[in-house]
Amino acid sequence: MANKDYYNILGVSKSVNQDEIKTAFRKLAHQHHPDKGGDADKFKEINEAYQVLGNKEKRQQYDQFGSNFNNMGGGGFDFSGFQNGGFSGANVNFEDLGDLFGGFGDMFGFSGRSSGRRESPSRGDDIEAILIIDFKEAVFGAEKEILLDKYLKCDHCRGNGAEPGSKINTCSTCKGSGRVFRVQRTIFGSMQAEAICPNCQGEGKAYSQKCTKCKGHGIYKGQDKMKLKVPAGIDEGEAIRLSGRGNSGVKGAPAGDLILRIRIKPSTEFKRVGYDIYSRIIINVKQAILGDKIDVKTVHGLVVLKIPEGTQSGTKFKIKGNGVTKLRGGGQGDHLVEVVVNIPKGLSKKDRKVLEEIKL
Repeated sequence: MANKDYYNILGVSKSVNQDEIKTAFRKLAHQHHPDKGGDADKFKEINEAYQVLGNKEKRQQYDQFGSNFNNMGGGGFDFSGFQNGGFSGANVNFEDLGDLFGGFGDMFGFSGRSSGRRESPSRGDDIEAILIIDFKEAVFGAEKEILLDKYLKCDHCRGNGAEPGSKINTCSTCKGSGRVFRVQRTIFGSMQAEAICPNCQGEGKAYSQKCTKCKGHGIYKGQDKMKLKVPAGIDEGEAIRLSGRGNSGVKGAPAGDLILRIRIKPSTEFKRVGYDIYSRIIINVKQAILGDKIDVKTVHGLVVLKIPEGTQSGTKFKIKGNGVTKLRGGGQGDHLVEVVVNIPKGLSKKDRKVLEEIKL
């Protein structure tokens, strides 16, 4: 057999690592797979190259002896099974091929499903939505009422998909198992695959008349009005998960969850950082020099703050316990207020003279 350049076949250099070889193989395998319009011979050549270079020990032997190392006792890959589309023990790594054939587990019966077991209805999908709340609602918590578009359990048929009073029979296609076998052609030949029954969708039942409201699905698109509690202290980007309040499951399956991502309207007066609240207050030069007592607005109401004499602009004062209620654990954060000294402009001659006489 002529020596083959496996690195060239996969389009990689000899210095690449094993992960890069796998990536190159997957890309080429998808590109040249016969079911995707590719060349079967090219696909077999790519697979042959990967069976050697994708194995660390075989790659070392190949680097030393070339592609004829199989004739030197090195073992290797038997391609005779690929002749005429057959499948004869070829050492194909299904995991490396990934989703190339739409999932090998189901195709070859490795999924662990039993043909005699009925397919369970699938759980309803989760719903993610944004809930916008006010600044103070996030601080103290609130009760909200929302109206949500989602799939609801049909109240006409109680979710089973059958018109009330209609006859329910065993599915004639799958004989009640919920699953059927089908023959699928692959490059390895004809394979028998197990699949969900297309007639009953895995339920194993057939109805003489489908529900007139939900058309046999057991669910319908509607609106759900619900009340919920927003916990005190919740912050921007955090989420509230309501179990079982998502989309209803098909044919009696459990509903999914509702996940509400929080967005908080900004405040014009306060800024929140964690559980602390920040604000600014302006005082005049006299208050800064002589000191004073001023009212500071917090989310909890007015608080008297003592300004000591000689306070500099930019000084921050902490008002303990006047911040955000802590979501996990007791207590509250603090309120930090920054003092800004207002320096007057356009002083009168009299005011300037008074200031000039003060010895600062």
